[in-house]
Amino acid sequence: MSKRNNKTIVVTGATGHQGGAALRHLRERGFPVRALTRNPDRPEARRLMTPGTELVRGDQTDPASLARAMEEVSGVFSVQESHGADDSEVQQGTNVADAANRAGVNHLVYSSVASADQNTGIPHFETKFRLEEHLRRTGLRHTIFRPVFFMENLLNSRDAVEQGFFTMPLAPQTRLQMVAVDDIGAHVAMAFERPGHWENRALELAGDELSMEEIAAALSLVSGHPVEYKQVPWEDFEKGAGAEITTMFRWFEREGFRVDIAGVRKERPQMLTLEHWLRLNWPRPA
Repeated sequence: MSKRNNKTIVVTGATGHQGGAALRHLRERGFPVRALTRNPDRPEARRLMTPGTELVRGDQTDPASLARAMEEVSGVFSVQESHGADDSEVQQGTNVADAANRAGVNHLVYSSVASADQNTGIPHFETKFRLEEHLRRTGLRHTIFRPVFFMENLLNSRDAVEQGFFTMPLAPQTRLQMVAVDDIGAHVAMAFERPGHWENRALELAGDELSMEEIAAALSLVSGHPVEYKQVPWEDFEKGAGAEITTMFRWFEREGFRVDIAGVRKERPQMLTLEHWLRLNWPRPA
């Protein structure tokens, strides 16, 4: 089967948040999916086994396994875990792009991060921009999506919210742009569905923008009990989160994401607000 007629899409990170969301939306649109996983026998991988989904053993650190995975496919979704200043993320993303280029893949969609091109000084933002630049140099038809802070990150606050508190180091009125991972997956599928529309574009993705106090209010509404915002001292936050995450949050405080959310909604009007996402995903009391 020629790549021109084959709609199969390789999804890296298929057992992760973004890869899983991309896989779901691609299947809903009728794309055959080849899910790349280091261990197809893991329960998380085996749960992906549904009609139209093929599990393939592969590792982004292993170019030979990537070459096998990309035989006779049309597209590739590329996403890597962030490792800060560690060059392993760059090597993995480079391996995926190069393997796709050698295989003659028609279209590669890469998940980066919003403001990657803004010299933020945040190591994992700059790493992703290096991968963007490498992808452009390959000459592959590509689409780059740059998501902001994931709404899913708020799930890490469940215990505190149950106690009536939402904590961050940011000032109460500091606004933070957020996106649902499911909306990232939807955009990935949209790009493969209309490659001409998305060819060689980079789009930043956000679905909502709220202050810390507004996030606490949304949590109060959905959890069913009052949730108060408490700003934690920066030094305490860094002890738990580490230096790089603290650097990112200080950038949130100082500058922050500046995505044109209205423009994003022109492409996908269904982008989830935080309240809508919370109603769909926040754990209900036992």
